[in-house]
Amino acid sequence: MTSAALPALADAESFRAWRSDPPRWLPIALDIAREHGLDISSPQVFAIGTNLVVGLSERLILKIFPPLLRAQFVSERGSLMQLAGRLHLPIPGIVAEGMRDGWPYLVITRLAGTLGSDVWPSLPEEQKERLLRQIGETIVAVQRAPLGPLARIEPRWDAFMRQQMEGCRARHERLGLAPKFLTGLDDLLREAADLIPMDAPPVILVGEYIPQNFLLGCHDGEWSLTGLFDFGDVLAGWRDYDLLGPCAFMAAGRPGRVRSLLEGFGYAKLDFALKRRLMALMLLHRASDLNSHLCIEGWQQQANDLVELQDLIWPG
Repeated sequence: MTSAALPALADAESFRAWRSDPPRWLPIALDIAREHGLDISSPQVFAIGTNLVVGLSERLILKIFPPLLRAQFVSERGSLMQLAGRLHLPIPGIVAEGMRDGWPYLVITRLAGTLGSDVWPSLPEEQKERLLRQIGETIVAVQRAPLGPLARIEPRWDAFMRQQMEGCRARHERLGLAPKFLTGLDDLLREAADLIPMDAPPVILVGEYIPQNFLLGCHDGEWSLTGLFDFGDVLAGWRDYDLLGPCAFMAAGRPGRVRSLLEGFGYAKLDFALKRRLMALMLLHRASDLNSHLCIEGWQQQANDLVELQDLIWPG
């Protein structure tokens, strides 16, 4: 048995440095698993992700959250409990939970399938469109689930949006957004409070429908979604927010892909008002970084301002 303790870390940078050295924490993770009587014969450390994540056999995953990311534990636990049995798509189930040295953890079931990011780049265009339609339908299914305790997750939507608006220009200046796009940002932010519903009935927002967070399976040459995971960034708020991940990372400004995603989501018409709202939300997203995340090759040269950019991202 290990006598090592999980440390008190001052900030996110300290945690990332500590996390990047698995020999320092893996013995503690295995001790947690051992306490629950779980198989630790072939552990697998996952390099991607925010928290400490270890695969335990082919059936289970242990996820340990540092105290400074306790909000992610609350979101993950609450979402898995609230969505259990409510979706057509498998999500992890909670097998065990607990606390070690102030660090909360979950033991969850491991889903079958191939990580989306491993498959997506090589798929033919018609299969990408098919999957984006399924993603749109999955977002709707998640958003149909009642909020339950997730309604109490902080920050509340209106406070979150206003905070994002206040810090938006400084954020994108710091991230190096080109001046020609910054020029129209103030106008867009003035419109944002009217474009984005602040007090509409909130829904569950996963925040990151991106290839790293879903699993795919292939049957008779056709790829389909087989699992959805990572609910650590869940919010309650306006439904369109969850379109931004697939629009930025997957749709690539291709008309067929954009149309498939929006039709799966239930939007039959892509008009100026919807484009403008999505452009505002994309700039206000908590992970927004257009230079790093927008997967349209050469978009900085193809658009001269935010209006042209929204037409490039959402053509039609």
